[in-house]
Amino acid sequence: MTPYQPTDRVTSAEQVRAVLPKDFASQTGKVIDHVDDYVRLWIERSPFVAVGTFDRAGRADVAPKGDPAGFVKVLDRHTLAIPDRPGNHRFDTFQNILETGRIALMFMVPNRNEVVRVNGRAEIVRDAPLRAAMAVNGRVPDFAILVRVEEAFYHCGKAVLRARLWQPGEAAPVDGLPSYGAALKRHAAMEEPVEVIEGWMRGNELNRMYDE
Repeated sequence: MTPYQPTDRVTSAEQVRAVLPKDFASQTGKVIDHVDDYVRLWIERSPFVAVGTFDRAGRADVAPKGDPAGFVKVLDRHTLAIPDRPGNHRFDTFQNILETGRIALMFMVPNRNEVVRVNGRAEIVRDAPLRAAMAVNGRVPDFAILVRVEEAFYHCGKAVLRARLWQPGEAAPVDGLPSYGAALKRHAAMEEPVEVIEGWMRGNELNRMYDE
């Protein structure tokens, strides 16, 4: 199949501004440089955050992080801490932070359409008291991501409303979607049967949520 080639590229901000309306004062002015009470309350209720980072070459990555609500700790008005949990051992986020020290976060709260976005600097730490405070089921995380907040703001709920994310009755059917095991077998060229791989995945979900 021939790769798609665009016929009408946008190459300047002026081209975008010529089509879209001017900035809304409420949207350009809503960005704050710290965690106030409103942002803190949202983060403390959030069980899920998407973590965006990029490496020295500009290659971007977004990783999901989830845990019981409040797992991301607000340490002060300018600092957050995200515990590291057992995952896929790719360490993409860690590698990118080590290379560029930049991070972008999007916090979601179930049954709320808005999100809260946070941008800033990041580093990986092993402070024992901090890690101990984020233990779950007695399992202390090996690392934590420390985020120095530079921007924080609420983002409107249009995307979630359009997606009907909190309306599972209106979701597209999942019938026919490949299982994680099937995708791993094909994409990683694994020799084991799909049934064996899916058994490993079920074992991970049952026994490896917080333990390696």
